[in-house]
Amino acid sequence: MDIYESGEMYLETICRLKEKGAPVHSIDVARQAGKAKSSVSRALGILRDKGFIDIDVNGHIEFTEKGLARAEQIVERHEVLTRWLEGIGVSAAAAEEDACRMEHIIGDETFAAIKRSLGD
Repeated sequence: MDIYESGEMYLETICRLKEKGAPVHSIDVARQAGKAKSSVSRALGILRDKGFIDIDVNGHIEFTEKGLARAEQIVERHEVLTRWLEGIGVSAAAAEEDACRMEHIIGDETFAAIKRSLGD
């Protein structure tokens, strides 16, 4: 794997912030993730070095093609797993929390089977 769970969490956070339509800056990511700006800056530097994001001269965070694909994959996993967990009777809050952890460790075969079980 080319990034760790924490990197995936930052990609997901950036993706969700971008869905709101405004430019995304490191301070936005820090606020949303509840992390120190210094920690976020370090993580974003790693994501940039690994080719997942670019940061322009104005501090706007943009996905590379590789980064957008990974972010969308993580968001999809989160949403599908949340729906699946709720569908088997897990409360919405617990499903959201557990999906957040599961999305990073579940294998592709298992995820595909869960999607099929939902008719996706």
